[in-house]
Amino acid sequence: MARRLQDELAAFFFEYDTPRMVLVRNKKVGVVFRLIQLVVLVYVVGWVFVYEKGYQTSSGLISSVSVKLKGLAVTKLPSLGPQVWDVADYVFPAQGPGASSSPLPQNPEGGTCTGDSGCTPGKAERKAQGIRTGRCVAFNDTVQTCEIFGWCPVEVDDNIPRPALLREAENFTLFIKNSISFPRFKVTRRNLVEEVDAAYMKTCLYHKTLHPLCPVFNLGYVVQESGQNFSTLAEKGGVVGITIDWNCDLDWHVRHCKPVYEFHGLYEEKKLSPGFNFRFARHFVENGTNHRHLFKVFGIRFDILVAGKAGKFDIIPTMTTIGSGIGIFGVATVLCDLLLLHILPRRHYYKQKKFKYAEDMGRAGGEHDPAATSSTLVLQENMKTS
Repeated sequence: MARRLQDELAAFFFEYDTPRMVLVRNKKVGVVFRLIQLVVLVYVVGWVFVYEKGYQTSSGLISSVSVKLKGLAVTKLPSLGPQVWDVADYVFPAQGPGASSSPLPQNPEGGTCTGDSGCTPGKAERKAQGIRTGRCVAFNDTVQTCEIFGWCPVEVDDNIPRPALLREAENFTLFIKNSISFPRFKVTRRNLVEEVDAAYMKTCLYHKTLHPLCPVFNLGYVVQESGQNFSTLAEKGGVVGITIDWNCDLDWHVRHCKPVYEFHGLYEEKKLSPGFNFRFARHFVENGTNHRHLFKVFGIRFDILVAGKAGKFDIIPTMTTIGSGIGIFGVATVLCDLLLLHILPRRHYYKQKKFKYAEDMGRAGGEHDPAATSSTLVLQENMKTS
């Protein structure tokens, strides 16, 4: 028993076994094998290493964005006369006289009533413009509605200015300042890169081919590049997305890490709830009564989105990618074995050459297989002669 255990340990530590190789001289199989290997090699080198940069480790970014808008516009309204607008004057003409809060009949769109029982006090319907007082009052000679406590007069937003009041906004400029950081590599960049200096900033306007690094954008050009019409967008409102992509290869000098700007229209043209608008109010007190001017503003909203990643050489992903590529080369062997052993006309012959079968004939422990002994003797003779 001890002798057998000693032999097993010696065999485990001091012997090496290797698979038996069968050389098949078949032109079809040989060509298919090399073609598959070539495809795998092109994939590993071209796609994984060169395009996907499988030898690099990557990092996401942290970003901060600030903007400044500049431009002047002039409007001529009958009620106000000529008026100059700059970006600091976010003031719009009032929709009629100032409104005060008091009880009044609600609009029939919020529902009609036939008596006080149909008007629950303190309730507000979805389309109502105030809180119900519990009374059913006459809206006109034929219609009764629930009385509400709200701002009087109620909002009327049917008269939308066409064309838009601030048509000159198409020539306004937008200055975008963007700072990013790749914390894993301790790299910080701004969109004011080395090519952008004070003299260049005074005259440049972004153009995707002539001035791709200029951080000053003409609003009309931005809307045009997003695939939309500025005049239509200014009337109904809309949203334009500005994306800043930072895809940096830090194996090169950091000055090659530069932003790429793209523009996207984010709203589709649909009849249901088109465009973009919002309301805001300016409150004041007159003769002891609270009043407000209500504004419904149609405009263009610019959403600035920053994305990207940085990559740098790292030995761990490099070795992982190489190992994966070597493993993929095994696909050629699997496919060629499939072709050789199951598809070609001489597949049975190739199976006999590839596989060696050993069967248990039920011999006693002291008996030996003559064929195995003969093979061993032949192998020993070959080793001696060589």
